[in-house]
This record gives sequence, C-alpha cells and structure tokens, in this order.
Amino acid sequence: MYQYDQFDHAMVAARNAEFKDQVARRLSGELSEDQFKPLRLMNGLYLQLHAYMLRIAVPYGVLSSRQMRTFAHIARTYDRDFGHFTTRQNIQFNWIKLADTPQILEELAAVEMHAIQTSGNCIRNTTTDQFAGAAKDELDDPRPWAELIRQWSTFHPEFTFLPRKFKIAITGATRDRAAIRVHDIGLQLTANGFDVYVGGGMGRTPHLGHLIKSGVPGEKLLSYLEAALRVYNRYGRRDNIYKARIKILVSALGPQEYARQVEEEWATLDQAQIDAPHAEIARIKSFFPQPNYADKAFDAAAIERAKAADPGFARWMRNNTLAHRRDDHVSVTISLKPTGMPPGDASSAQMDAMADAADAFGYGELRVSHEQNVILPHVAKADLYELYRQLDQNGLSSANVGKITDMIACPGLDYCSLANARAIPLAQDISNRFADEGLTDKIGDLQIKISGCINACGHHHVGHIGILGVDKQGEEFYQILLGGRADEKAALGVITGKGLSAEAVPAALERLVNLYLELRTDETERFIDTVGRLGREAFAGALHEPA
Repeated sequence: MYQYDQFDHAMVAARNAEFKDQVARRLSGELSEDQFKPLRLMNGLYLQLHAYMLRIAVPYGVLSSRQMRTFAHIARTYDRDFGHFTTRQNIQFNWIKLADTPQILEELAAVEMHAIQTSGNCIRNTTTDQFAGAAKDELDDPRPWAELIRQWSTFHPEFTFLPRKFKIAITGATRDRAAIRVHDIGLQLTANGFDVYVGGGMGRTPHLGHLIKSGVPGEKLLSYLEAALRVYNRYGRRDNIYKARIKILVSALGPQEYARQVEEEWATLDQAQIDAPHAEIARIKSFFPQPNYADKAFDAAAIERAKAADPGFARWMRNNTLAHRRDDHVSVTISLKPTGMPPGDASSAQMDAMADAADAFGYGELRVSHEQNVILPHVAKADLYELYRQLDQNGLSSANVGKITDMIACPGLDYCSLANARAIPLAQDISNRFADEGLTDKIGDLQIKISGCINACGHHHVGHIGILGVDKQGEEFYQILLGGRADEKAALGVITGKGLSAEAVPAALERLVNLYLELRTDETERFIDTVGRLGREAFAGALHEPA
C-alpha cells in the first residue's frame, strides 16, 4: 500500500498544527461556532445531534493492520468503544470530544492517516472495488489510479470550493463492485483506457451517470478529469444547494453538450503540466505489489471434511469468500452485520481481532467496502478454517454476505442532524425478523439499503429493496423502493406503495419475500431478476396488509 513521503508527512503535520490552534481558539471562545464550522468541516469534524463526529479517510478503502489497531485505540480511548464503517469506505466516531481532536489527529498522522477531504465541497475520498488487486475477474488494479487522483485532488486550489461535494469511484473488474454509475464521476478501467461516466448521484434527485468518453489513456486521465471538473466548477449552480451537484448540470446541458464542453476545455489545458509522467505513475504502482504469497499446501479434502463437520464454516465458505487471482487463495469478507446489531459497527476488541487476523492470515492488509464490511483480500485456502474459528471467537463470523441481513444503513436519527427518521433500529428489527439462516439462504441474494433521509447516505435508491425514512407530520414513516441496483446493470429503485410505520416494515418485507419465493422461476432466479421479469407492480400489493 502507499507510503507517505516527506511531503505527505509535512502537509499533514502542518494541517494538524493549524487545526490544533483553531480548536484552542474555539474552546477559549475566541471563535464562535459559526466561525469555527467551516474550519472543522475541512478536517472531517461534524457536530451531530449528541456530540462531535470525526470522519477519518481510508483512501480507496485500503488500510493496514497497524492502522486498524489505531482505530481500535481511538474507539477505546476517545469514543464509546465503537467505530462505524461507512458507505464511503471511511470510518466515523460518533462521540468525540472537541478537546481530544488534535491529539486524535496526531495519533492518526503517526500511522499515515488523516480526516482531510471527508467533508466540505471538495473532491472526497476516491472509492474503488474492495477486492482490487485480488479479484479473479479484474482487468487492471484501480488502486494506483485512485492514489494518483488522491494526490492530484488533495489541496487542489481550484477544487477546494466546488459548488458541492464531489465523488469519484473506479472499478477495474468486469463486475462493478464500486457503484460507478451513481457517482459524480465513475471510471471503468478497460483494455483501451478509462471509460468515463459523469453525472451520477443519489440524494434528492437521483441520476445514473452517462458515458461521455471511452478509452481515455491513463497518462491523460488527470487532465481529462481536470477539464470535467473545470466545466462543472464554472457552471455548477452555487445559488441553489439542491441543484448544485454535477448531475443537475449534466442533465440541464445534456450529456453530449457537457461532453463537448469538456473536450473543448481539455484542448485548452497545458496537459503536460497536469498529467503525471510515466515515471511517477510507475512510482505509485510500485507501492501496490502483490503480496509475497506464502507457499502453503492446500488440502481440498481437508476443507471438505471441515465443512461437513461444521455447517457454520460451510455456510461461511459459501457466502463470505470470493475467487482470487491465485487458485490457492481467496478473498474473505468479514460481515459487520451480525443478527440484531447496527450495520457497519465494530467494537475496539473486534477491530483488534480483525487486525490480528490480517497479520496472521492476510499479509497485514484489510479493506473497507462501501457495503460496510471489512475484507481480507488475500487469504490462503489452507488457512481458512483456522481463520473462521478465530473470527467466530470474536463475533465476526456472520455468514450473510449479499443476503437479506447484509444491509446498508446510515446512522439516521440516532446520530445525524440531517436525518428525518431512524435507520439503525429498523435495520436491527429486519435483521431479527430474518435471523433464520436457512430462510436467508433460501431467499438468496437480496440487498436492502436504508437511508434516514433524502440525502441517501444509505444508498436506498440502488437497493433491490430500498427504504427511505421520511417525516410525516412529526411521525417517522418509511417509503419502500423496488428494483434498484448499483452493479454493471445499474438502475434506480421506484417508490412502491404507501409509506409504512417502522413497526409495519418488517412484516411487509416478509410478505414481499414470501411472494418472491412463490413467483420465482426456480431458486437460481434472484429477487432483483424476478422484479425485473414481472415488474414492480406485481409486488406492490404485498407491502400492505389485505383489507
């Protein structure tokens, strides 16, 4: 993984010293909250319903065991012993004291981490496939390109105050696991360069991104992105926060006209001054070598015997492992969705346990996924049963990846000052409702995504079943969306039926699932495919009790 050079260390240290002074002036009363707000947001510090929340960047979701242990230390020392992994591949701590933040940032800097670009109208943490560099279906590793974008965008003077926040995602595999079509810019690595999608996003007015150019060479990527950002920065709606995202501009101009203007802008740029030279691209790529794989003999018969003797291990193998580029390894997803628990949360002890597992079985590396799980990207098949037992001892062996209980949920009204409704308690109720592992396996792949407000941090627009919390005359209600997906066949869900109370949602989902089980052609037809075949209307009636 990327290692800071002297310039990175100096920049982060200077930023921390500056913020330490700003915190001191806020605590002394020299700065008012209104004066302090833009300063703290530039350093990832939000003021939520109950306390300050610190959002820490995990660049493209990659972190070391040492960095994970630092998260555990922060949770144990400065929070209430938990951290919350987010849909931006970051981590949030929800009970931070303002006076502690300078010390926390210094401790993060010691392990080459920070909270810069996790808030504000700048280019946020670039996200990518959590299996990058490991997946069998990958054409090229997107991590070096994400790092190149990070270096280009951090402190870029022209893009520090964009009309609104800006999000970029990259995938290098045939399957889109980075949800590129619902990002401001989505990049698809192909054999011929980058396909560039622009104008995607969720929130109040969801849009899918449009392909505006194919085959941008890697050596020209930064100047093309700079042209795309400059057109947006020039014409984006700063007068209306609800119309300020690039998706609104692209929709207003039309994708072809926006693409034409980007081409025109690109032609005016001094591209040689912007694009990274081959030597720099090669230097960055050198930080992402394949691990020094252990030569461990793999006994397939022993794995089968362990699966036969331990049904929990068999289910975990079936649901939580993904084919690796090497036949003697797999990637393992550690589900942070045990039955009845808040999605994406991990205790300090569990963070330490994941770091220990990474050191013992995963070459010291972990990933955070936008589905709010943690990944060990490289695990020898010979180690799988021992890894499973170690995770099981720490409450980390839930075998539900991709299933109905592997939900995404934002913090909602339990923490967030923007939320209209609670998301976490609803996710817990749904998890308890579908706790039967046999039923969950029978249902198969089904993604539920829950947002506590229209800002869509829980990605409800692209859930097979999306749930949006709304305020209705002082009461929390939930709208159900059907048919969304964020993969290579990306689609936006559509609100189906009337809003439901929180108490009514789990039973409504149970009726919906039972209808799906009746209507599917066979057990290989997934929920999203049945909805696509029959239409959402076929399921609308199941959401409500018969009259």
